[in-house]
Amino acid sequence: MVVFINGQFVDEKEASLGIADLSIQRGYGIFDFFRTRKNIALFIDDYLDRFFSSAHLLHLQPAYDKKAIKNFLAEIMRRNGIETSGIKLILTGGYSTDGFEPGNPNLIITQQALEVSSKEKFEKGIKIILHEYLRDVPTAKSINYLMAVYLRDKILAHKADDVLYYKDDKVLEFPRSNVFIVTKDKTIVTPAENVLQGITRKKVLELAGRKYKTETRSITTSELRDSAEVFLTSTTKRLLPVLEVDGKPIGNGEVGEITRGLYNSFVELEDEYFRMNEAKSN
Repeated sequence: MVVFINGQFVDEKEASLGIADLSIQRGYGIFDFFRTRKNIALFIDDYLDRFFSSAHLLHLQPAYDKKAIKNFLAEIMRRNGIETSGIKLILTGGYSTDGFEPGNPNLIITQQALEVSSKEKFEKGIKIILHEYLRDVPTAKSINYLMAVYLRDKILAHKADDVLYYKDDKVLEFPRSNVFIVTKDKTIVTPAENVLQGITRKKVLELAGRKYKTETRSITTSELRDSAEVFLTSTTKRLLPVLEVDGKPIGNGEVGEITRGLYNSFVELEDEYFRMNEAKSN
């Protein structure tokens, strides 16, 4: 597999990063991740805008602009020739002279084969637990996933699939996904503050707004538990229904009608995006 690192395309077995990089010394850096199909990157402008926004929030200055990165992406897809993939952009804190001050950021691009979450997994839904925690600089997509990895044993011990963060009784986000609730009057709500602005979240809000009332505001843990429906959104999972929170069912414990409709609408939006961009490239 070919990867990109600081202007060069090399075999992944030959790619290396010096130990003085602040991503290794202090876990300082940002990344973004998106899906591709037939060498077409899904919602690429949205993802690149967020990548540069995260870099700005962490005071990192990429050596390349959006146009250059798009060219690198096209080349890595051409070289690897993977039908359906996930591509990760990583911008590190750079080589630090004292193990604390950032240096010039290193840009790394990797690609791997990827299976999108299946319809069967959607129908099964997931069970989650709550944990009080607020990520550092939550509006930046940083490489710091310490708490998410640390909580794996707790998730398994509760026979759950994921953990949802909250702070001061306000629901926030999953380690790798955004959360939505559907109220009993069919209003679709997602947290407004201290969360990453997910791209799938953005698209689902747009789709939901065509048919339902939508709100971005604070959600309490009790409101979450009393919701008619709960679901998460992410790049790889699309939408997944949350059927149980801390051992108690949401609604009737089954996939909700609104969640199902939004899932189908999002898959249609995604397919239309790929069709349009494939037609442009031919």
